[in-house]
Amino acid sequence: MAINVTNTSAADPLSRHQILSWVNESLQSNYVKIEELCTGAAYCQFMDMLFPGTLSMKKVKFTSKLEHEYIQNFKLLQAAFTKMQVDQNVEVQKLVKGRYQDNFEFVQWFKKFFDANHDGREYDALSRRDYQELGGSAKKGSARQPAAVAPRPKPIVQNMRPARSAGTKASPSRTAGGDSLKVQELTQQLEDLKGTVDGLEKERDFYFGKLRDIEVLCQDESESPAIKGILDVLYATEEGFTAPDEGGEIEGVADEQEEY
Repeated sequence: MAINVTNTSAADPLSRHQILSWVNESLQSNYVKIEELCTGAAYCQFMDMLFPGTLSMKKVKFTSKLEHEYIQNFKLLQAAFTKMQVDQNVEVQKLVKGRYQDNFEFVQWFKKFFDANHDGREYDALSRRDYQELGGSAKKGSARQPAAVAPRPKPIVQNMRPARSAGTKASPSRTAGGDSLKVQELTQQLEDLKGTVDGLEKERDFYFGKLRDIEVLCQDESESPAIKGILDVLYATEEGFTAPDEGGEIEGVADEQEEY
């Protein structure tokens, strides 16, 4: 059982720089802003540090970029809180929006909670999360360092081009202007596509949030035949997609994210 603390249990709150320094040193992470804690991943790992086995580290989304993945992380945190009888309300819908004040207040409380429960044991944060990056500079993939390899010597290539005779002049490039215009055109097309993708992702997240709210409301009244019909529609799958495990990713969506 955890030792509970309140928001007024310490007189002097830490600055945001002190908080970020504590998080990064404890978790070997790369957070640069308080708002980045809105993913919930850091809190999940802190619970693994304080109370090993209270949650499954494999279900934590350390490189999450979407709001519904943040919510999954906070659901894991809430389950761990319940298991350890932690009396603290987690306002998930506020935290996942990434606003500074909401996240700063919560991490201030969590630091006090951490200090009250940490027993000083050693903890290999990178190993526990399978060397995944965590924080502002995190990229998808692994933080595992490759084995040192001796650099290959560069081959010496002699310039075998025949010398230009004194009477020969270099011909000017005839395609420089055309190439420049082509690059500008392709760059503009790329920017347009990025804007389209960003808009589609925001629209997808908006409708996902609506469906999630409907699901929660329906689960409270799941005995009604009409509600059961709605849930059947929500949980129906199509060919090529499978229903995710708890904390898992939807097959197909993850592949799309990797491409971007």
